[in-house]
Amino acid sequence: MDAPHKPAFSVGLTGGIGCGKSTVADMFAALGAAVIDTDQIAHALTAPHGAAMPALIAEFGPEFATPEGALDRAKMRALVFSDATARARLEAILHPRIRDATAAAASIATGDYVIFVVPLLIESGTWRERVSRVLAIDCPEELQVARVMARSGITEAQVRAIMAAQVSREQRRAAADDIILNDDGLDALRPQVEILHAMYLSQSKRT
Repeated sequence: MDAPHKPAFSVGLTGGIGCGKSTVADMFAALGAAVIDTDQIAHALTAPHGAAMPALIAEFGPEFATPEGALDRAKMRALVFSDATARARLEAILHPRIRDATAAAASIATGDYVIFVVPLLIESGTWRERVSRVLAIDCPEELQVARVMARSGITEAQVRAIMAAQVSREQRRAAADDIILNDDGLDALRPQVEILHAMYLSQSKRT
C-alpha cells in the first residue's frame, strides 16, 4: 500500500495483532497528536454500503457481503489466508482507496504532529521512507495470542496464521526507531507514551 505525502513531522505506529496499537494511539491523541488509523479507514470502506463494497462484490461475489451490505470479514479472512492471489485482489481494491483517504485526512490534520497507525507498515515496504520515525508497539507473542482470542473470539490457530503473515517480533523491533513495550497494563504504558510524545513534540517544532 502506498503512503501519502509526508507531513513535516510524522510517526508511523505499527505492531503485530494484539499488541495494543489502538490503545497507544489513543494515548498519543489525548496528548495532542493527530492520529490517522488506516484500519479505521479500511473498516469504513468496507462497512455497510462503504465506498469499496461495490468493487469488492464485483470482484468476489455477493456471498462476501453480509445482509447489511458490509464485507463478511470472517469469510474474506478465511479466503485470503488460504489463497495468496485472493489477498492480492483484495489489496488491489482496498489499498488505493485507503491511500487516498489517508492522504485526505493528513492534509487537514491539526495536531502537534501526525501519527499514522499502519499495522503492516514494515511489510508494506513503502511507508518507511514517508514517515519521520517508526514506532513499534511490542509484546510477547503468547500475550498477542491471548488478547486476540479474548477480543475476537477466533481460534489460536487463526491468530497464529495472522501472525505468520506479518513480520516477526524481532524483525519489527529491528526496523523501528522507537519501541513501546505493552506487556504490563496501562500504568506501565502511559509513561512510555509521555516520554516519546515529548520527544516527538520537540522534533516537530524543529521541522
